[in-house]
Amino acid sequence: MMWAVIYLNEKEFAMRIINLREQKGVSARDMSLSIGQNPGYINNIETGKALPSLTGFFYICDYFGITPAVFFDDSTNDPIIIDRIVDNLKKLNRNQLEHVEAIIKDIIG
Repeated sequence: MMWAVIYLNEKEFAMRIINLREQKGVSARDMSLSIGQNPGYINNIETGKALPSLTGFFYICDYFGITPAVFFDDSTNDPIIIDRIVDNLKKLNRNQLEHVEAIIKDIIG
């Protein structure tokens, strides 16, 4: 198995959390409380005042329902929706998948 190593600087890391949080439609305070942290936890990360521990990072990924690999894949604009779509695609039979593939090809040209 080949592993890709992707590095984000602190600002990019913070922006990724902001973007994912806004896509989910929650405040930094509500997210902090939802992952069992103090109310300012996520705000401190987003403003560059702190970085999460490795365990904290895993809680953040779990909160968004994504893997750490997806978190660092900044080529995906909306990984939360993509993960939901992929989960649903796994439930389709071959004929249904071919129809979805044709629709996608038509949309993207």
